[in-house]
Amino acid sequence: MKRAQAAREKAAESSAEPAAEAAAPAAEADSRIPAHLLERSKAARTKAAGGEEESSGGVAVADKVAAVVAAPAAGGGVPVGAGPGGHTQRLLTVVKSGSIQEVKAQPVDKVHTWPHLLAAEFVASLACLVFTFLFSIWVNAPLLQLSNPNQTPNPSKAPWYFLGLQELLTMFHPMVAGVTIPGVGIILLIFAPYIDKNPSNKPEDRKFATSLMTVHLMFWAVLVMIGSFFRGPGFNFTLPWRDGLFFEL
Repeated sequence: MKRAQAAREKAAESSAEPAAEAAAPAAEADSRIPAHLLERSKAARTKAAGGEEESSGGVAVADKVAAVVAAPAAGGGVPVGAGPGGHTQRLLTVVKSGSIQEVKAQPVDKVHTWPHLLAAEFVASLACLVFTFLFSIWVNAPLLQLSNPNQTPNPSKAPWYFLGLQELLTMFHPMVAGVTIPGVGIILLIFAPYIDKNPSNKPEDRKFATSLMTVHLMFWAVLVMIGSFFRGPGFNFTLPWRDGLFFEL
């Protein structure tokens, strides 16, 4: 491309030369082939002929090539053999593939869902099932006696996974404790993936998501522990190391 650009610039400069230089031989003045390319063609032909052709013969061949290229066509002013735009030469080059495309495969941090992910999840589910089965053989379920409608247990506590909600009911209005606070927490967890769009799996790169989930778990865990171990008869606050535990699984 650089050689073609230089050839076009040199052709433009030669056309703007004074009229005195226009009296030079017609083949050399009208030719669009630069002089150094003609010399290179002459040397190549001389070498191909084994040095038998004299220098004058080489000049004659070069002049013939220039004259043929510079000869205008019958229908217009475009030289014979010229391409689009009147250009009379084409320059080709060979580009190594390594400079354009990377042929070396890059490691990708992705795996297929099947069989890699599903196989690991299936093995994990089997392990959990075996653990639950063996645990249920040696450890009995913590069932209480039959309920007595004439005797209400005191304290009356919800299952441990609802004790956080029961603890909120002792602090706020039922509408706030049972609807507003849990609803806001669930909405925040739903919109968390759309707020934090970082694709990284590293915890240090997901500070927003990590902080949100940590606050959620710690908030609920603290409420569950207070309702489990620090609430006595009448669901009043008590200290477990002084009054004992009022909690059953």
